[in-house]
Amino acid sequence: MELDPVIHAPTRLQIVSLLAAAEEAEFAFVRDTLGVSDSVLSKHGSALEAAGYVAVRKGYVGKRPKTWFKLTGKGRAAFAAYVETLQRIVAPSGLSVVPDDHA
Repeated sequence: MELDPVIHAPTRLQIVSLLAAAEEAEFAFVRDTLGVSDSVLSKHGSALEAAGYVAVRKGYVGKRPKTWFKLTGKGRAAFAAYVETLQRIVAPSGLSVVPDDHA
């Protein structure tokens, strides 16, 4: 059992987890929610985009440039596989990464 190395980095795991619960999220919201700097989010967002897990959309709100992240279908599948693998790894302990009401 191997965890996806693209997702496994803690910041990327947090990004993917946050995006899995949303249709799309604005850069500043992700940055502030995770408590990371612009450069850290940009670096990890780029790695996820290069893997095809995240789509990045740029645009404007008024005259201000904005960036949005969206988990792709490939990214959602990779995250689901990651969580499933993590569950198989921790299962012998009797613990679960998935709440009982979602199992």
